[in-house]
Amino acid sequence: MPVVRDLRVLLRLKHFRHLLAVRLLSQAADGVYQVALATYVVFSPEKQASPGAIASAMAVLLLPYSLVGPFAGVLLDRWRRRQVFLYGNLLRAALAGCTALLVLGSAPDWLFYASALAVTAVNRFVLAGLSASLPRVVDAERLVMANSLSPTAGTLAATAGGGLAFALRLVIDADAATVILGAVIYLCASLASLRLPPGLLGPDPTAVQPGLAAVIRSTARGLADGVRHLNRRRPAARVLIAMTLMRFCYGALTVMLLMLCRYAWADGPGNDAGTDGLALLGLAVGISGAGFFAAAVMTPWAVARLGQYRWIVVCSGTAAVLEPALGLPFAPTPMLVAAFVLGLVTQGAKITTDTVIQSTVDDSFRGRIFSLYDVLFNMAFVGAAAVAALMLPPDGRSPSLVITVSLIYAAVAAFMTRFPRA
Repeated sequence: MPVVRDLRVLLRLKHFRHLLAVRLLSQAADGVYQVALATYVVFSPEKQASPGAIASAMAVLLLPYSLVGPFAGVLLDRWRRRQVFLYGNLLRAALAGCTALLVLGSAPDWLFYASALAVTAVNRFVLAGLSASLPRVVDAERLVMANSLSPTAGTLAATAGGGLAFALRLVIDADAATVILGAVIYLCASLASLRLPPGLLGPDPTAVQPGLAAVIRSTARGLADGVRHLNRRRPAARVLIAMTLMRFCYGALTVMLLMLCRYAWADGPGNDAGTDGLALLGLAVGISGAGFFAAAVMTPWAVARLGQYRWIVVCSGTAAVLEPALGLPFAPTPMLVAAFVLGLVTQGAKITTDTVIQSTVDDSFRGRIFSLYDVLFNMAFVGAAAVAALMLPPDGRSPSLVITVSLIYAAVAAFMTRFPRA
């Protein structure tokens, strides 16, 4: 297989192997920690999870990506990146340990969320540093290959970490144990970074850097310039609007699924933790991931035959029809099918959106547009969680939410139909 062959070529590069090890361990720990946070908020026996609590957890997981992300590079151009991996992961291990103590001590929710927010905020620097470091360990001819394989491997590691956390939580009914597992893997990622020479990953210490305040102001102005440029690149603006709305729908349905797993599908009144519900949630996450993989396979073929806009129309129109058909029974089996369908259509639309932006936005604005895209993508998910918190009943069965989401999908399909084939 070409992918296996390419990976074998890259793994011959010693420093790439070491950087990849840091990525895999860091993102595996992220997967463990994020599942630990979700299961503590939703499935802990001592907590009566509400849609509002789930919305708060979503904000903790995603807001750092939106608020810190555009400015992370400003500091990464001033700090040695090897040290960011060393001390960043060490700090996250310590903070995750504190989170475990807060769980054991039944600390106030605001203190728990503050600790979790600190962990996920540091994550933004680590991920950005991993991407910025690749040109230092791979030659120019192999850089595209490395940029394709390394983030994909990290995503698989995060998925594997989440699966490990689900399995541990089912075997050991203790949220703190799952958090501690994440802390241990963060510590391993920190130690793995020691195999890289301190100055290898940059930045160049002789490079003259402008003042920090000036660069932060420039970053803010750059985002504003990106918005203005986007207004002149209508194809990119259209798909970005469509993707933001579809991400909103996906977020609202995710919160509904969490509530259904916690209450409607739990395994009986004698078990408040709802182990059957937790197992179903893990299964739904895996099936949704299969939908993401299917989208990666189908989207190039579909775009070649339908065009980019029409493929988004198919994705959103399919969701508009199948989401209420599968969701309104509020039964596990149809909802698992819906998880696959929504994973496929959401990722299919995202792949297409990425491609349209890359092909229609000027190269000098591309980074700023993708920073704006990242902000909108995550803010839509957080906003959806907040709306769902207002609409969902305690058991998660809300026909009004299902119908509202279906109408939004239909509106996206109608909106994209107005434009000629692209």
